[in-house]
Amino acid sequence: MVTSTSAIVLSKIRYKDNDIIAKLYTKEYGAISFIVKGRQNSKKNKIKFVYFQELTILEIQFNYNSKRDLQYIKDIEIKHNYMSSHSDLVKASVIIFLSEVLSNIITHQKRETQLYNYIEQSLIWYDTNKFNTYFHMIFLLELTRYLGFYPDTLNNNFKYFNLEEGAYEKLKTSKYSITGGSLNLLNQILGIKFDSNPLPTLNSDDKMEVLNIILVYYKLHNNNFKPIKSLEIVKNIFR
Repeated sequence: MVTSTSAIVLSKIRYKDNDIIAKLYTKEYGAISFIVKGRQNSKKNKIKFVYFQELTILEIQFNYNSKRDLQYIKDIEIKHNYMSSHSDLVKASVIIFLSEVLSNIITHQKRETQLYNYIEQSLIWYDTNKFNTYFHMIFLLELTRYLGFYPDTLNNNFKYFNLEEGAYEKLKTSKYSITGGSLNLLNQILGIKFDSNPLPTLNSDDKMEVLNIILVYYKLHNNNFKPIKSLEIVKNIFR
């Protein structure tokens, strides 16, 4: 049966000479891999490879077969045409980084409408607003609400925050407990929104420290989380 769904491109890899395998996060079925056949330079190829840039938001039709590891797209169109996310070099660098993070953590074939909607709406906000140097950090922290491990902000006056437990504590109980300047930096980002005014005023080193804390937090709470290769790209744009 042909089904239609919104989808977000998480990753793609070249397959054989002229094909690609694209991993999409679909609204209706969760993460699904598709094989896309055809020559990249062929004008006759209906499914264009340009549709599979990182975090492109699509509408697709396909025949879903639960017995297949790879599905085949029947029809495709872009749901939201990015105005700046792919053309602005700095914005595009963050998109590449976030696509790798999302591809790491979204691996299941399961419908989670709230999670999907949050990601899609956040990407559209990012594209249609001026560059926000805190976007990726705010996005990743808010994302944990939908993944089930948002930090417990009760007792946020305590001296330590245990990344492993996701909670504040009076005394240090783990090697993953942070305090002092590191905790102060995390507290400045935790709970703010993309359009918060004013935003924190952190220098480049502080921003990278917060981001590294967030990535450690993800690693502690998600077994699929791997080192992010594109982290170096993000480091370069904040130097």
